[in-house]
Amino acid sequence: MRKNLGEHYSPLYFLAALGNGGMTVAFFLLLMFMVKHPETPIPTFEHVSAAFNSGNIALSALIIFATIGILFFAINHFRLLLWNIREYRGFKQTGAYEKLKNSAAAVQLMAIPLTIGMSVNVLFILGGVYVPGLWNVVEYLFPGALAGFTIIGIYALRIFTDYFSRFVIHGSLNTINNNHLSQLLAVFAFSMIGVGYSSSAAMSHETVTSTIGLVGAIFFGSIAVILAVVKMVVGFQSILKQGIDKAASPSIWIIIPILTILGITFVRLYMGVNHNLLHVKDPSVVPIFLVLTGLLSVQIIFGLFGYKVLKSIGYFSEFVDIKGSGKSPGSYSLICPGVAFTVMGMFFVHYGFVRTGIIEQFSTVYFLLLAPFWYVQLKTITTIFALNKKLLKSQEPQAVLKEVKSL
Repeated sequence: MRKNLGEHYSPLYFLAALGNGGMTVAFFLLLMFMVKHPETPIPTFEHVSAAFNSGNIALSALIIFATIGILFFAINHFRLLLWNIREYRGFKQTGAYEKLKNSAAAVQLMAIPLTIGMSVNVLFILGGVYVPGLWNVVEYLFPGALAGFTIIGIYALRIFTDYFSRFVIHGSLNTINNNHLSQLLAVFAFSMIGVGYSSSAAMSHETVTSTIGLVGAIFFGSIAVILAVVKMVVGFQSILKQGIDKAASPSIWIIIPILTILGITFVRLYMGVNHNLLHVKDPSVVPIFLVLTGLLSVQIIFGLFGYKVLKSIGYFSEFVDIKGSGKSPGSYSLICPGVAFTVMGMFFVHYGFVRTGIIEQFSTVYFLLLAPFWYVQLKTITTIFALNKKLLKSQEPQAVLKEVKSL
């Protein structure tokens, strides 16, 4: 891997670690929805072991595939996280860092709490799948997770208020050069923190713990929704006047992971409120079906529209293809939409069609519904490998900060 990038480093490289963490979640959902776990909200080591030894060859093969995928992408997530932390420390000693902090490009710093928030989720998955008996002490872990997300949330709020207040006070945001949606990175970060809180809200049986998670999730989720509206309006206004900035054009898809995270937050809060506050043992999943259908619909239109834009301006051939001349760490923002669409698809099919009794799990129709989402997951994995080869393979440092100048 490249080392000591100095001023050529960009905080957007954190998105490489983020994408691998997201893919860990995507593989975990295979276990989440296909391994029975009636006693717990997620499959644990004991459930996975029992399913693997059940004699069902197909299920055993699926478990091997999923657990290898989880481990592979989790290792890469933390490997890239540590690489980013080291390179970021060096970057902070350069003049380029000071220039970034005092410009609209400071929003890139939101990629740091965003990625660290994903790290907590990855650790939770690894513990659940690979550590025997963890769920017996999970109520002691939830307060630690809440404390962790509180620290991450404070860090994110500090970064955001530092740069956004400058725009409000001085009106220094150059809307002409912000003809993209990269400012939604802050929304993405707050959404990730909110969904982290929601895990405790949904899974803890302690009323205090669940309520703290509920309040935290609503707090950061509300911030994300309000900011999304503001930043979408400002971003599209500039895009429609001047056309989208090519280097930052993948930001057209950033709304996809944001909607997935908000959708999962809703699912968790709905379940947590019903179980812990309303004491409903088996709540209806119809409201979840309706909400996820609406969110998925928006994702599909943005996915198709965004693909048309990126294809038309030649982004893939220039910035993703190994033979293309463009090199930009912002290209890693292509990974999160692919992961998010896959994750949303898994939730949509299982809550919308399986748990409502519309289709039978493991039927032909079931796999046909999942096929498009798994295809997107496969394409996303190949894109990860292509970008790693193009951007992270050891080579002479070179300026790859096109999107910094355009933010």
